[in-house]
Amino acid sequence: MKTLICDCNKTMPLDPQALSRALPPDASDGLQTLHSTLCRREAGAFQRAAKSGDDLVVACTQESRLFVELNAQTEGAPGLQERPIRFVNIRETGGWSKDAKTATPKIAALIAAAQLPDPDPVPTVSYRSGGRVLIIGAGDAVHRAAAMLGDKLEVSVLLTQAGGAVAQERAYPVHAGTVKAISGWLGRFEVAWESGNPIDLDLCTRCNACIRACPEDAIDFSYQVDLAKCRSHRDCVRVCEAAGAIDFARAPQQVSESVDLVLDLQATPFLSLHQPPQGYFRPGADERRQFDAMLQLRELTGEFEKPKFFHYKPKLCAHSRNETVGCNACIEVCSARAIRSDAHGSGGVIVEPQLCVGCGACSTVCPSGAMVFATPTAAHQGQRIRTLLHTYQRAGGVGVSGGAALLLHSQGAGTRWLNELGRAASIDAATHGVPARVLPVDLWHTASVGLDLWLAAFAYGASQLWLLLTDEEAPEYRDALAEQAAVANALMQGLGYDGERVRLLSVRDARDLAELDAALQAPPAPTVAQAAGFAVQADKRATLDLALDHLLAQAPQPAPLIALPAGSPFGNVLVDADKCTLCLACVGACPASALADNPERPQLRFIEKNCVQCGLCERTCPEQAIRLEPRLWLADGGRARKQPRVLNEVEPYRCIRCGKPFGTLKAIEAMMGKLAGHSMFQGAAADRLKMCGDCRVIDIHTNRDEVKITDIR
Repeated sequence: MKTLICDCNKTMPLDPQALSRALPPDASDGLQTLHSTLCRREAGAFQRAAKSGDDLVVACTQESRLFVELNAQTEGAPGLQERPIRFVNIRETGGWSKDAKTATPKIAALIAAAQLPDPDPVPTVSYRSGGRVLIIGAGDAVHRAAAMLGDKLEVSVLLTQAGGAVAQERAYPVHAGTVKAISGWLGRFEVAWESGNPIDLDLCTRCNACIRACPEDAIDFSYQVDLAKCRSHRDCVRVCEAAGAIDFARAPQQVSESVDLVLDLQATPFLSLHQPPQGYFRPGADERRQFDAMLQLRELTGEFEKPKFFHYKPKLCAHSRNETVGCNACIEVCSARAIRSDAHGSGGVIVEPQLCVGCGACSTVCPSGAMVFATPTAAHQGQRIRTLLHTYQRAGGVGVSGGAALLLHSQGAGTRWLNELGRAASIDAATHGVPARVLPVDLWHTASVGLDLWLAAFAYGASQLWLLLTDEEAPEYRDALAEQAAVANALMQGLGYDGERVRLLSVRDARDLAELDAALQAPPAPTVAQAAGFAVQADKRATLDLALDHLLAQAPQPAPLIALPAGSPFGNVLVDADKCTLCLACVGACPASALADNPERPQLRFIEKNCVQCGLCERTCPEQAIRLEPRLWLADGGRARKQPRVLNEVEPYRCIRCGKPFGTLKAIEAMMGKLAGHSMFQGAAADRLKMCGDCRVIDIHTNRDEVKITDIR
């Protein structure tokens, strides 16, 4: 592995020898040489490294495109398919901060993480677009857009109100109406509208006779009647008699059209989702945004692919059982509305991969691990976080700058704002920049990492964990992350790790940079005495257990019982023994095997470690005898929550014929009470309710003269 570092024209105080010592020998090749103009005069050094064929890391993201081009132009250098080049930003994220001289452990950690193998490839989702675009809106803007797109795409227009001028030449289909529904995605949109205007644009010849005839000027070159102005003279109807395009008695028509793309120019777009479907553009009235949207639309013909961001495990899903709905977390958090319930079908949820935008919030809020973010996997992210923290610690970062704080941010807006902060620090004495103990972690989306990886990070030795939120985050994501942060902070504080360990930071515009700069300078908090070495697991609950076990083992003053906020994935089930009949409906509903029966005795047993607090047991219980208690129970060093315990136990009811136990006293008494007045359950038939299944059959065949009960439930 060769790593090339550059101090960017001597603007960063890099120490190549210290960096080389901080990394294993097989990962430090090239670090002994410090370049100053690797992208200019010293470009030959890059080309020599590229020709070596070794895996290559370049500590510069600004000139990544230039280095890729240089690699392609270098004779003997492997192509990117054979040997990808990895890039890491050490300049804006640390080299330009005010404490850059003490940032060697941090820079070593960033380089070590960049040297990790790429994540495994994931399946892809395909789109196919034939270039059919529907432009929705009113006025001349719709027709201008049609003119700009008509040479490249198959255009049709839906006018949502009168106004503007339709061209005399019928160059593309023009419809009129009110949008009722838009569904689908790139290549597969279905748009439905209601056409209620008296003028049928298909029949209209655009002869302009109606415009001349209308005394109220209620008709213009959009060839639609402004019904607010119309006074029912019907002169327009008379002059259009031959064409028959105007009919005030015509019933509203329901119309739908299949298109590949939608350009919605309405002042209030029909779809207000934070993450609209791919292929749906809603620039509003802003002409610059309209122009940008049309540039993108012109390129959306052909076949396209994106990663399949998620993996769904139906067997673990706590959404529904037997048409009873419990957990709705993934459905409620999805800003793209890509997830819907299948409670009345096969159960669980349905995810439309074409609508999924890869935010990963569903996996973050999923308590059971049924929804998994796969781009990259939790195991890959865990390896990256562990590498960052362990390298920082080995390089002496804790002694120099204090415990490391992880700063999770998106690869898009989050990276841009950190670059802005680093750039400001390079020229502004009042701006500190990203401190030496703050390790940035760029993610596809900030919401894609949740409680399992947060707690794992603390077990690996993180001091704090901060999430940088920008305008990319939908309100649903912010709320979900705030709830998850509340759970994490309650857990950490209950274990004795004081302070706010997880914090949300927000940047929406440049005015927030000063606040961010100040927030990043918060002092470190104590970390675990010994960093964990476990690997993050594919199963979310397994990772949570490993992290909690390590944090508990290292905890300064753990409480035996930690109360947690609602929405926690840990907790207890409380059973009202006076109401519970031990029907065990809750056992069948539990997706996590937290509730179980005892084949030997009428018991309801519970393993608290398994409970995900989905609420299915509470909603399924016919006696309303169950409620949830979010908590983390740490009695007996946390071992008690892993052992089964009895929530309710009753005496068995014994068959009145053979004495064999076959139910519970309370359940049989309740049944007898409900059926006491029923004509089918009197006399000997009532006695059969008190018999086990075998004796009931024997009794029926022994007393053939009686009315046989063939369906006892």
